Amino acid sequence: MLSILLSLNLSHLGLWASGLILVLGFLKLIRLLLRRQMLARAMDSFPGPPTHWLFGHALEIQKTGSLDKVVSWAHQFPYAHPLWLGQFLGFLNIYEPDYVKAVYSRGDPKAADVYDFFLQWIGKGLLVLHGPKWYEHRKLLTPGFHYDVLKPYVAVFNNSTHAMLDKWEEKAREDKGFDIFCDVGHMALDSLMKCTFGKGNSGLSHSRDNSYYLAVSDLTLLMQQRIESFQYHNDFIYWLTPHGRRFLRACQEAHDHTDQVIRERKAALQDEKEQEKIQNRRHLDFLDILLGARDESGIKLSDAELRAEVDTFMFEGHDTTTSGISWFLYCMALYPEHQSRCREEVCEILGDRDSFQWDDLGKMTYLTMCIKESLRLYPPVPQVYRQLSKPVNFVDGRSLPAGSLISLHIYALHRNSSVWPDSEVFDPLRFTPENVATRHPFAFMPFSAGPRNCIGQQFAMNEMKVVTALCLLRFEFALDPLQPPIKMPQLILRSKNGIHLRLKPLHLGSGK
Repeated sequence: MLSILLSLNLSHLGLWASGLILVLGFLKLIRLLLRRQMLARAMDSFPGPPTHWLFGHALEIQKTGSLDKVVSWAHQFPYAHPLWLGQFLGFLNIYEPDYVKAVYSRGDPKAADVYDFFLQWIGKGLLVLHGPKWYEHRKLLTPGFHYDVLKPYVAVFNNSTHAMLDKWEEKAREDKGFDIFCDVGHMALDSLMKCTFGKGNSGLSHSRDNSYYLAVSDLTLLMQQRIESFQYHNDFIYWLTPHGRRFLRACQEAHDHTDQVIRERKAALQDEKEQEKIQNRRHLDFLDILLGARDESGIKLSDAELRAEVDTFMFEGHDTTTSGISWFLYCMALYPEHQSRCREEVCEILGDRDSFQWDDLGKMTYLTMCIKESLRLYPPVPQVYRQLSKPVNFVDGRSLPAGSLISLHIYALHRNSSVWPDSEVFDPLRFTPENVATRHPFAFMPFSAGPRNCIGQQFAMNEMKVVTALCLLRFEFALDPLQPPIKMPQLILRSKNGIHLRLKPLHLGSGK
């Protein structure tokens, strides 16, 4: 009798649970449909490319060549057009400077529908924070990017680059093309480890650094795939999939790496001799500055906030510069006349020295223009997202209400032919002071713009100048005609098959 009652109770419980799941699922669907209706109504006045009944524009976005597809849409629909990733996530995709200014001159938060996917990985750091907390962290971190802090990093960039170029000497002897992207990534990570953690005394092994590099590469790929695949947008479903479990494993690998370094530095600070050694160093690294940062009430960053800011800086600081440097070297191989002119300039600046100093960076006029032109054609972050905190009125009289989602397509903005004549042509003279003065301030945004621009843009530009100058001194770069790069957005701009170049040693400045 007891067993019968128990089985009846269990069956009733199962029915109740099933009913509850159905009701919750139905409510979720209603909420999604109402939000979709709101987003669609907001973009009623913006015509756009046809959508798939289920996937929206996601299938087009996932194809090879999707970046140039968006450029073709930009020609067809001036100013902006709707962009749907599935049926429930719709953005107004903008690529016209006045439209960009209307949104990015304000401090609207990042779009949670996209950037909440980052939380498991980088936590609530500067990238995803908004409101007073974002302002507080931005203020705490700004001293870490003062030029007095950045100056000593030039020597770090020199050393890491020389180590990479020595490896390239070996590879160049084989007289065939090879993929530079991975080596540049390891070099950028090595530099960042030294600038962030003062690595060299941290005792982290090369294999552990390599594991971290592979984990971050995996995370960027998985993140891009998740953004583009609406079936992965629900957390509960995503964590049950092999894709989601792989993401969690990569997160754990990245977190273990960061946590170990923070633990070691905190332990070192407990040792008075070690603390004295750190304080007497020629420069403080990023972690020193974070550990010493206090808000107006004298409160330090919590352990979670500390890890979030370190993970954010490590992701944004090495992956983006890897992309920028690699595509710049591709441009130099593609346009040998500009490569020669850059080389002449850096040879004249360097003289008989083998490494660059802080004061040299301001003299690299033509190289800087070429770097900016490569950032225009191949922006490291091709697309960013915002959610409007209040309505916005655009220059042509159209508007969007609060809550609307914005996608700024930097790749399409930088190829907007109304701003950039012959936009596919590599022309560094676009960045002479005279031309810059007459151009819209929101036409060139490799580091975003407005109050939420990239806090580390000067760090990135300094690294790019030092690395690319040393590369041009050691090698002549040529294309590998058998393996042209295939552009692929993966949070940052990568190549699906790597960036394969042929290198010819020049021995103008070996660094030895």
